[in-house]
Amino acid sequence: MKKTILLFLVFLFTSLLPAISFSQDLMDVFGQEEPQTDYAYATFKTTRVVSGHSVENPASGVLLFMISHNFGKVNSGGYEFFGLDNSTIRLGLEYGITPYLTVGVGRSSYEKTFDGFLKARLLRQSKGAKNMPVTLTLFTSMDLNSMKWQYPERKNYFSSRLSFVHQVLIARKFSNSLSLQLTPTFIHRNLVATASEDNDTYAAGFGGRYKITQRVSFNAEYFYILPGTVADNAENPLSIGFDIETGGHVFQLHFSNAQPMFDRGLITKTTGKWQNGDIYFGFNISRVFTIREPSAPESR
Repeated sequence: MKKTILLFLVFLFTSLLPAISFSQDLMDVFGQEEPQTDYAYATFKTTRVVSGHSVENPASGVLLFMISHNFGKVNSGGYEFFGLDNSTIRLGLEYGITPYLTVGVGRSSYEKTFDGFLKARLLRQSKGAKNMPVTLTLFTSMDLNSMKWQYPERKNYFSSRLSFVHQVLIARKFSNSLSLQLTPTFIHRNLVATASEDNDTYAAGFGGRYKITQRVSFNAEYFYILPGTVADNAENPLSIGFDIETGGHVFQLHFSNAQPMFDRGLITKTTGKWQNGDIYFGFNISRVFTIREPSAPESR
């Protein structure tokens, strides 16, 4: 009798063991799952809102080649083919060292300017286990005016060719359609044209993107410059345009009262007035090339 009871208990235990293990597995799956973090992606479609930088960086190991082009003023008349006879161009390369750090260089025909920059993303908008309401990126650049000296007979210094731009890019993707960005900006120019200008310039940038269709969005940006820090004829740059995505290319078509397309020129050298028709039509074309495959998948 005792042997029968013992065998019955052993049989019962071995029968229940798989069920206990399965129940424990279910607890592991459903009861102890680690909270997930959902990151915002594609706050802006490219590294530019229009001409100014956005919080976006190229992916790690990706090289971005960008052609930026502005024609002349639309109000220049039929003889200049409404600005299409004239052009300003910038060629630029941007490389993602890591998912959070980008280095870039460029050359613009405006003032024959060379520029280089670094972008570092410190915070990324997310929800879930990690809740972060905004994406925050630091931007710093230096540019060099390589034009011949206006007065070569006097003593000129190489340092006079240099200017520096520092920005904090703060953006939030409010929905799948709407993204907004705030860009506090500080600019230092080693040499200014007149005594009425300050070497230091402060500005506040505002930008946004509204998605119209799956591949088209409307973009706008505006920089308010602190009065008295730039030339008397300087204007606050206002730019509007459209992003059009076609496979590996993104076309940005825009209208702006700013002719330069590098950071210092965009903010301190804008002289066009929208109300007078001083509008430049232009475009950005970007193409990405994978130089180095990432060692692990990057969260988007």
